[in-house]
Amino acid sequence: MTEQLIIAGERRDAVEGATFTVTEPATGQPLAEVAKASPADVDLAVGLATTAFADGRGTWARTSATLRGRVLYRVAELLREREDLIATAEARGAGHPIGDARWEVGAAAGTFEYYAGAANKHFGSVVPVQDAGLDVVLREPVGPVGLIVPWNFPLLIACWKLAPALACGNPVILKPASLTPLTALLLGDVLVDAGVPADQVYVLPGPGGVIGDALVSDHRTAKISFTGETATGASILKASADHIARVSLELGGKSASIVFADADIAKAATDAPMSVFGNAGQDCCARSRILVQRPAYDEFVEAFVAATKAIVVGDPLDAATEMGPMVSAGQRQTSLDYLEIGTGEGARHVSGGEVPDGPGFYLHPAVVVDVDNSMRIAREEIFGPVASILPFDTEEDAIRISNDSDYGLSGSLWTGSATKAIRVAKSLRTGTLSVNTNRSVRFEAPFGGYKKSGLGRELGMGAMDAYTEVKNVFFSEED
Repeated sequence: MTEQLIIAGERRDAVEGATFTVTEPATGQPLAEVAKASPADVDLAVGLATTAFADGRGTWARTSATLRGRVLYRVAELLREREDLIATAEARGAGHPIGDARWEVGAAAGTFEYYAGAANKHFGSVVPVQDAGLDVVLREPVGPVGLIVPWNFPLLIACWKLAPALACGNPVILKPASLTPLTALLLGDVLVDAGVPADQVYVLPGPGGVIGDALVSDHRTAKISFTGETATGASILKASADHIARVSLELGGKSASIVFADADIAKAATDAPMSVFGNAGQDCCARSRILVQRPAYDEFVEAFVAATKAIVVGDPLDAATEMGPMVSAGQRQTSLDYLEIGTGEGARHVSGGEVPDGPGFYLHPAVVVDVDNSMRIAREEIFGPVASILPFDTEEDAIRISNDSDYGLSGSLWTGSATKAIRVAKSLRTGTLSVNTNRSVRFEAPFGGYKKSGLGRELGMGAMDAYTEVKNVFFSEED
């Protein structure tokens, strides 16, 4: 049975009737057949969404914010009710360990609950002005929004975009990655079943270079929100320029974890591996550059390698698994290529990097030490389970090395000194920073990057601004 597109809330075949095969990363075997959208499907979806947005007072945009919030609460309830179905689809489709996938469904539900509560708490203002009258600032939905999500966290990142966009009253056109479309389609069904009007919901699986380009270049698309690699983000900015679409971008990263000698080295070394190797290193927030102050360097490396070797790599559906397969053979080969590049540049490959026998796209997490920040493995986003450990001497060195990057998305700082943490945190050019922990994202707080890591912010109340336009209305007191 072929998984169909979602057009105006209904499952439909693609206009051209084409399909494509989704592969299961754990086995390398076909998992599902999915309808393959084309530019004709994009044209249909954007046209219907545009009509729905403009169609009188019965539209989602004109529904009270309180009622929209109630519908989003129902989305959260349905996500939890369907946890087994959705988590299993994420584990099989994206290779996520089933425990992580279940957590992700809960986090997706939490995101919708947050924006359900935010829907009627995001509003305009009254402005005192010099003229006699009343000046009102309104917040209004932007219109049809194109939401383009990557394959590494297909469910969660879709929810980060869908929830605020819907809370603000916009029709949503979701473009999932071709490698991982299954949970996006399940999510589309949840939205309609929860009460989001059918004509507001569209899910279009298909090749990004075709569907994404058509969505971005369509003048009726009011806003594009994209998460993915930096070069594609730059091309989206160019393609949207002619019709001045609103654009927000969450792009690549090469984040640093800075470990000072006064930190709890045992805790830092035990916690740090999963900040790199979670989701098999396929995380734009991965702290793949680990900067360790020289007096603690040997102790940290020894403990980090031991903790890395203890990570359980295996079947995503096994509850004991901590790291599943990579999403594709090509992605795994990229990681292997970087390991070879790193040793060729003079770094020492001290652990991991083996390809186990058997099916699937598995790779044991690898550790490379004595890395210099000028090396490619320290500067380029690998998007795989490869950790680079770099020594540093002073606080100033740590700041300089960390900031010497084209990226600035995330990072961690480990120290026993609160004053040092404040000083260094204020000096680092990165959008999200955690002190004495590795967790990057909290849906209540803004998330996004500096430099080539992005444009704009997702999550938190600020995300509501990204999906609304500001209108100023002045009412004169003069007759």
